[in-house]
Amino acid sequence: MLKEAIFHSPKSNYAYAYNEKTLHIRLRTKKQDVASVDLIHGDPYKWDGGSWNYETKPMKKIASTELFDYWFASLEPDFRRLRYGFHLTGDETIVYTEKGFYPEIITHDTADYFCFPYLNPEDVFTPPAWVRDTVWYQIFPERFANGNKANDPEGALPWGSAEPTPTNFFGGDFEGVIEHIDHLVELGITGIYFTPIFKATTNHKYDTIDYMEIDPQFGDKETFKRLVQVFHENGIKVMLDAVFNHSGFYFPQFQDVLEKGEKSRYKDWFYIWDYPVQTEPMPNYDTFAFTHMMPKLNTAHPEVREYLLEVGRYWIREFDIDGWRLDVANEVGHDFWREFRKEVKAIKPDVYILGEIWHQSMAWLQGDQFDAVMNYPYSHAAIQYFAKEEISTRDFMYKTAEALMMYPENATEVAFNLLGSHDTPRILTVCKDNKEKLKQLFTFLLSSPGTPCIYYGDEIGMNGEQDPGCRKCMEWDTTKQDRELFDFISTLIRLRKEMPAFGNHGAFEFISDESDKHVMYTKTFENETLLFAFNNSAEVITAPIPFDLKGKKVTHLLTGDEFAYEAEKVEVTLPAHGYVALKL
Repeated sequence: MLKEAIFHSPKSNYAYAYNEKTLHIRLRTKKQDVASVDLIHGDPYKWDGGSWNYETKPMKKIASTELFDYWFASLEPDFRRLRYGFHLTGDETIVYTEKGFYPEIITHDTADYFCFPYLNPEDVFTPPAWVRDTVWYQIFPERFANGNKANDPEGALPWGSAEPTPTNFFGGDFEGVIEHIDHLVELGITGIYFTPIFKATTNHKYDTIDYMEIDPQFGDKETFKRLVQVFHENGIKVMLDAVFNHSGFYFPQFQDVLEKGEKSRYKDWFYIWDYPVQTEPMPNYDTFAFTHMMPKLNTAHPEVREYLLEVGRYWIREFDIDGWRLDVANEVGHDFWREFRKEVKAIKPDVYILGEIWHQSMAWLQGDQFDAVMNYPYSHAAIQYFAKEEISTRDFMYKTAEALMMYPENATEVAFNLLGSHDTPRILTVCKDNKEKLKQLFTFLLSSPGTPCIYYGDEIGMNGEQDPGCRKCMEWDTTKQDRELFDFISTLIRLRKEMPAFGNHGAFEFISDESDKHVMYTKTFENETLLFAFNNSAEVITAPIPFDLKGKKVTHLLTGDEFAYEAEKVEVTLPAHGYVALKL
């Protein structure tokens, strides 16, 4: 048994409070090195005749990657305290504790065991409950719909009359969004994520001029307040995008620094290296990347901090928004985010705080900063596998398992899963216009743990390369929309809402062999088991279903057909890039 591969860490994604009563415990071991694991556990203060009064519980192997197996157990300590260790069986039997390895279970002392000191309710990572069942839709306001030509920016082009560029405008606004709410309701959307709506010079609005004002091209505050109200009446939450890492070049406080230099009262709002301030050939101040148009804000400065905290409070307090998506969140100090969370949650306890982070983000998901991050590692594996065919079934399973093990389960349930956004090529384009691959991806996305997001237009088959190609005007001519695709995605959303196992309540488990050209997984909740199978090849394949289904009724979820198998061994035939979802 390779002891060097055995790993556990308390108070992390390996040991955490799932709720106010339940602890989740995970263990990592070398792949195929351990036959079984029992969790040794007990209250540290329960003794009997000089021996620690412990119990054991079998752990289940829940995931495997290229190098490791992951084991899991859930338990409810009677008194919210726990000392615990692991009894592993393979080519030998060992006990793993915080202090190392032993040949047998220690009963004369608990000091060597791992410790979860106390399950304090206030320490439980508790993201908003509504997010688990939300299906998001991302709107790039400038390109969704133009409902009021009176507020079009100067030089705005007729809707969809030209290809998008980094600088052109088409007049998308709030009235256009309100006018098309029926489209979102029909699709089944329950959450809207807007890219920035605040006053700025660009069409993308990530160069904020005034965080307290709406950009005039989108409408006024009364229109936005009406939009939020209409969306809420239709069961749809609203999340805004804010950039607190950096301001825009024309942010008045930065313009004051450019004008007055060291005499500016705002000079410490930014990270100025020396004076005079220069922008070319390279800025002499900290920026986002090396973009002189986006000076980095000093969020440790008391005035900057209070300004941005009031931004967070204001749009919740005055407009009743339901979430904040925070751009470049990983470059802002943890201390600021801790205070931000306290301030906005004091106004609306169930507001959703989502950080834009593209890498492993456990440091932000301790319950004191974000509720979730944008879950790029999870969706990237699916895109590599289904769309690009760059990785094998084995590697797809490994990468997906790694992403699922990356965070506690209560964080994974609200992780923001997406196939594309304003920062990426359209997912249909990534699929090289293969609609069956696209359907595979949406089936995977909408049956995955987490909260899924659809980028505007993907549901009707819009295509486009990297920015600016992915920011075309929404196509509202229904004769040019792929309505069959719309209906397919709408069906998936309905299934996710109606069937707990389909969505966030189902336990996810791969059942494929690592050498297969297809991939299968189950979603299980209580007595309900769903099977998903995908053919990741251009050939028709027949894949065995590893369950005894003789005489049992099976429902084809995407067609509604019901049938019963009579044979003991059952197979499913999948066309090229085909897929099936069955209720067993």
